[in-house]
Amino acid sequence: MKAAKIIHHKKPLEIQTVSDPKPGPEDAVIKIEACGVCRSDWHAWQGDWSWIGLSPELPITPGHEFGGIVEEVGKDVKSFRPGDRVTVPFHSACGRCEYCKKGVPNLCEDLQIYGLVSGLEGGYAEYILIRNADFNLIRLPDNVDSLTAAAVGCRYMTGYHGIVRGNVKPGDWVAVHGAGGVGLSAIQVANALGAQVIAVDIDDQKLEIAKQEGAVATVNARKESVSEAIKEITKGGAHVGLDALGIKDTVLNSVSSLRKRGRHVQVGLTTSEEGGFVSLPVDLITAAEIEFVGSLGNPHPDYRGLLSLISSGRLNPKRLIEREVHLKEVNTVFDNMTQYKTKGFNVITSFR
Repeated sequence: MKAAKIIHHKKPLEIQTVSDPKPGPEDAVIKIEACGVCRSDWHAWQGDWSWIGLSPELPITPGHEFGGIVEEVGKDVKSFRPGDRVTVPFHSACGRCEYCKKGVPNLCEDLQIYGLVSGLEGGYAEYILIRNADFNLIRLPDNVDSLTAAAVGCRYMTGYHGIVRGNVKPGDWVAVHGAGGVGLSAIQVANALGAQVIAVDIDDQKLEIAKQEGAVATVNARKESVSEAIKEITKGGAHVGLDALGIKDTVLNSVSSLRKRGRHVQVGLTTSEEGGFVSLPVDLITAAEIEFVGSLGNPHPDYRGLLSLISSGRLNPKRLIEREVHLKEVNTVFDNMTQYKTKGFNVITSFR
């Protein structure tokens, strides 16, 4: 099969012919029809995130946003058969630990991310091996195609779970900091739930797209004081702030823009500049009883609600797809990400 591999950090990926994966007794092999090119893949290519264990030994095939068809299953797989249309959460889980049994496998004690940890190849390839298939595979509704599944794969489901973690209610003011893939996803979800969304970014084009996805107001952080602008728009501050980027400025802007008893949801992981640490206004958080909440991925059981909203047409992840690309074009996408030129999801749909 053909696969695009990271051979060296910050060097072009190589398209190679490699062996097709073979399933073990509890595994499945998926023929990939669509795989998103995520900024998390770009971070792996950059060599970031070693401080959280996401710096895989190279070479590796990246890619963790995909949809496709079951090609082959192991002898002990009971719930899936060849021909089934499926996706997976980007976080592969064991299904047996305390957190998996509690219904939060996104916090699995043996959590692994496709294409971001050594030994778990990703989806920039024609086929992919899914371990513990009965637990990790998610069956797609009849009217949700693989392209939509790829759009959901990481950024959209992460934005969805972030809004859920924010306990967003109809009428709430929700400020989303960063109008990239995760941010636009969160905006679309919050709007569908009846919230009033403010999009914050430094790119007017991205802010215009945010309006199309339901933002009722926008703030250009390069031109305005974010906290002052949001407090003026909301007459007191946002009920929920969601940081989709993970840089120091967006974290602090979100926290400082909240009203009393507001909730900050941290979705974006930090860059090499922060190295996992950001100073916070602790006295403000204490005095205003602000909550600081982490949010990772989307638990497997919550896919039922997410896919139901998509199947019914209330959510439309496919609308965030900027373009479909060939496997050989991933280097161009990575270059565009380096220059912050991408305006939505880029999805690999051609592998030969």
